[in-house]
Amino acid sequence: MTYLAFHFVFTLPAIVLLWATLPRPLAQVGGWRARAAIPLLSAIAFTYTTPWDNYLVAREVWWYGPERVVATIGHVPVEEYAFFVLQPILTGLFLYHVLSRTALPRRVVPESSAPAFLGTAFWAGVSLLGFGMLFADWTAGLYMGLILAWAAPILAGMWLYDGGMLWSMHRTVGIAVGIPTVYLWVADAAAIHLGIWTISSEFTLGLEPFGLPVEEATFFLMTNLLVVKGILLLLFGDHQAIPSEHERSVENASERAVL
Repeated sequence: MTYLAFHFVFTLPAIVLLWATLPRPLAQVGGWRARAAIPLLSAIAFTYTTPWDNYLVAREVWWYGPERVVATIGHVPVEEYAFFVLQPILTGLFLYHVLSRTALPRRVVPESSAPAFLGTAFWAGVSLLGFGMLFADWTAGLYMGLILAWAAPILAGMWLYDGGMLWSMHRTVGIAVGIPTVYLWVADAAAIHLGIWTISSEFTLGLEPFGLPVEEATFFLMTNLLVVKGILLLLFGDHQAIPSEHERSVENASERAVL
């Protein structure tokens, strides 16, 4: 299977299905922010991931069969660049399915700052672990160190910005992150088994639960956390009040009247 065929089997059909089965318009999920959130997150993901992934391929942390890809730009296949955009779309649409079926709280202002502090401290600690693995020049820890040092500081910043809101929606986060992550674990394991891409044994810890390198499992978990929490912060961050169902209906009616 080629990398392009991988997208036609695993990513594009899932995106089309999620889009086609959205139970209500995006405006009813989060107003204009819901329409803008996924394109914005996809653009950020593409920009932030491009240099990082090029470095990984240049170091041969992972590589691909030349016959499996259409072309490369820099060190990375064009299909991989597409993945930078498609994953936020897939996970973001799944999050909208969850939000469409969730009774949102009237407000997200926390009673205590403890959740925000603990979340920030946790991800700051994970960031330090990642940078420590890199500075220790630990060959087998290179891939994991690069993942943690790349993603965890952003997650720490998200909790610092509005960890109270993120904690208040932890069940939504758990579902919206967990199910797409498991799906992408299966897809990634299939791609590795089929030889579409190969993960270096030199730069990994050698732990492969269910046949998937722990680094790859961590990567998809971290990236889906970034997507879900990023969208939630765009929709409801900075301690904003979440509108009631009636208020969203009034807002949507006003938008339609203007149009």
